[in-house]
Amino acid sequence: MSKDEAKKLAGYKAVDDYVTSGMVVGLGTGSTAYFAVERVGMKLKSGELKDIICIPTSERTREQAVSLGIPLCTLNEKSHLDVAIDGADAVDPNLALVKGGGGALLREKMVEVMAKQFICIVDDSKLCPALGPSFPLPVEIVPFCHEHTVRVVAALPEL
Repeated sequence: MSKDEAKKLAGYKAVDDYVTSGMVVGLGTGSTAYFAVERVGMKLKSGELKDIICIPTSERTREQAVSLGIPLCTLNEKSHLDVAIDGADAVDPNLALVKGGGGALLREKMVEVMAKQFICIVDDSKLCPALGPSFPLPVEIVPFCHEHTVRVVAALPEL
């Protein structure tokens, strides 16, 4: 099975197993979450899902959802989600995650923390023996306490 086929299988299965009519759903960002969003759109179009509203975690996901006719809102309108589905950049044997490699970390975290259930979808290429990303990990800084965040990051040891 190719990597894209595995991602598609994971994304579709998450929606099939955890999303039902009437839910408020957080839609993640990234190459695996893309397939979950696609599946939500397919199930809405077929009538298998009804009366759901979704909250995207990035502009890219918002654009995809709009193109598929998925009803959207923001956390300002709905702050209690039934489920959020998103991927991860790395997963260790203890199921600890590295997220944020795609740069949507803050919005992902805001949506996922408000969900009753967070479903993390990954293919086997994301499984690793220990965390420590092999790529630069973005740090999102917001105006609130930004100077504190800069000091904390500056004090971290180099790898």
